[in-house]
Amino acid sequence: MSKKTRIVLGADEAAFELKEKIKHHLQSEHGDELEVMDFGIFDTAPVDYPDIAEKVALAIANGEADRGILMCGTGIGMAITANKVPGIRAAQVHDHYSAERASKSNDAHIITIGARVVGVELAKSIADAWLRSEFTGGPSENKIRKISSVEQRYTGHTAEGTQ
Repeated sequence: MSKKTRIVLGADEAAFELKEKIKHHLQSEHGDELEVMDFGIFDTAPVDYPDIAEKVALAIANGEADRGILMCGTGIGMAITANKVPGIRAAQVHDHYSAERASKSNDAHIITIGARVVGVELAKSIADAWLRSEFTGGPSENKIRKISSVEQRYTGHTAEGTQ
């Protein structure tokens, strides 16, 4: 039996309902291949999205999870915050093509989705498109190395342990 991909979800209050629907979708449609972890929030009380984004990104950077989906009103703030964690590549996505390319071309560990930007059904299919896609290397491999090199120059961090 193959190992399940560990995917962690996180959202702020603007995307709480979307997170719950994505979580149910992933568990019901992909339960055989995914271990879904929910890092909150667990109700609609206001929260600062950077706190959630950091927890999700750290779980991936530390090897506790393989991939992540972050959701807030636009997806922008979550992506900015997650990208501050050394070794993490997070991409805001809003359609199938951007979700697929986030994985195939950019080897993104995390996608971010705006609950005020896309509807529930599109968000589900975005998640599916991203999960079906794999980093293909090729011409993108050198670009990913260059991204890591930029990060290393400014932070001293190397992404060797990060997936």
